[in-house]
Amino acid sequence: MTTKIHLAVDGQGRPVRFLVTAGQRHDGTQARALLTGLRARYVIADKGYDSQALIEYIERQGATPVIPPRAGRRSPRPYDRTLYKQRNWIERSFNRLKHCRRLATRYDRKTAHFLAFLHLAAFALWQN
Repeated sequence: MTTKIHLAVDGQGRPVRFLVTAGQRHDGTQARALLTGLRARYVIADKGYDSQALIEYIERQGATPVIPPRAGRRSPRPYDRTLYKQRNWIERSFNRLKHCRRLATRYDRKTAHFLAFLHLAAFALWQN
């Protein structure tokens, strides 16, 4: 069994919302659930989140999408490359969460137990 953690972080790399899905789920399918109710000036994400529907949703929320266009996009949209470099905060947050061996190897058989430990690990990141 594989599991995927979908994560939203603040400007300091601290988790503010996360979801756990089956490993084969595409990231883009969980984007609205992660962003609903969050207030942000910018939403920085990788190419996997490049869809016109999501871009429009982010703009309706009052944020600026900083998502590079996929290679196959017919009309590539501009994005702020300098601001996109801050996407490393999400990667750093995943790295810090995966320092907990229990999360990195998914010892828990039940998703509820895995999610509970994910909450504990996220709480620890907020304490630093």
